[in-house]
Amino acid sequence: MRFYAGTLFPEEYHGGIFIAEHGSWNRRDPIGYQVVFVRPENDKTLTAVPFATGFLSPEGRVYGRPVDLEILPDGSMLLSDDYAGRIYRITYETG
Repeated sequence: MRFYAGTLFPEEYHGGIFIAEHGSWNRRDPIGYQVVFVRPENDKTLTAVPFATGFLSPEGRVYGRPVDLEILPDGSMLLSDDYAGRIYRITYETG
């Protein structure tokens, strides 16, 4: 979980929380396997909305398991995946 203190992403993400959901391993119907975004508002937490998906197919096939996030000085984000053995860099570009 990381608070977004960068400025690269649109303003709607500033001060929000990114959460890496590693995914379930012992459920018949798997859940998680994504990164969600939550914007705190007036000491209340709003619903988490999907931010980075595609790590789990609709049929339940696992392609990745998000583990941790790190916000870089330029405002981009690193996401580690211990299933695929990868680190993804997530950026934002306009137009």
